[in-house]
Amino acid sequence: MVANAAEGMASNLLDRRLDEIVDETLSSGAGTVYLVNPSQDALEAYVDTANEHQYDVTVRLLAKYRTLKDVMEDFIVASTAADLIDRGELELKTVEDPPTNTVIATEDRVVSLVSVSDSVGGIASDDGAFVDDVRAGYEALWGEADDYPLRTPPITRVRETLSTALGEDARDDFAGVLSSLETARGDGEGLDEVTISLLVAAKNEELLYDVSKWGEDIGLASKATFSRTKTKLEEMGLLDTEKVPVDVGRPRLRLKLGDPRLKEANDAELASVAHSILH
Repeated sequence: MVANAAEGMASNLLDRRLDEIVDETLSSGAGTVYLVNPSQDALEAYVDTANEHQYDVTVRLLAKYRTLKDVMEDFIVASTAADLIDRGELELKTVEDPPTNTVIATEDRVVSLVSVSDSVGGIASDDGAFVDDVRAGYEALWGEADDYPLRTPPITRVRETLSTALGEDARDDFAGVLSSLETARGDGEGLDEVTISLLVAAKNEELLYDVSKWGEDIGLASKATFSRTKTKLEEMGLLDTEKVPVDVGRPRLRLKLGDPRLKEANDAELASVAHSILH
């Protein structure tokens, strides 16, 4: 009996970071993997790790609606997750009452994540009958769960279309600003995607019409949202505008950086300077 129990226990993943546990588990997997009831930290760790590596799996991520919504309010995480969905590497569903533990179930191993204070561990089992039972339960739960409508465009599409709409300099500036941020929420913890887009457009002295049309076309935000955000940033002195006459219709507005501190900032500094002015 002791020997059989030992055969059913895979190596536990102890004293690791969340991203290391996710990486080790997914690296050894194939086919469909269930990631069930992840915490916000575990969900973010999965998205970051899956973006950095390309695993031979499709992850079916099943979480509470509130958890997914809170995490996906960060544009950086949401747009990266959208990339994974586009590549067929991720599917999202929600369930009101998920299993208690955070579990990653590959086709031949089940890993339960355990967190105590700052310590994280993965308790693993590769017992065939146990793995099959767990996966059968998750498959049934998946079939009853609701799809999560992630509306954020994939970051790859954002960059490609931004290059076409506003040029390579704007694309590179956008990427530079994002890389300087830990989060892009616009709730006091970072700048949101519309604010970033407008600042980048202003840095390159692009038209409000062009950046707002691009943003609406790819599903980033409506033209009305771009206009409202522009007005707010202009009132706070971050942006200036000048009228540009056109052949037909009202003049369009060229965006420019307003505050001297923004004009002197490079990509890595632009977000922090703007954040300090806004808050």
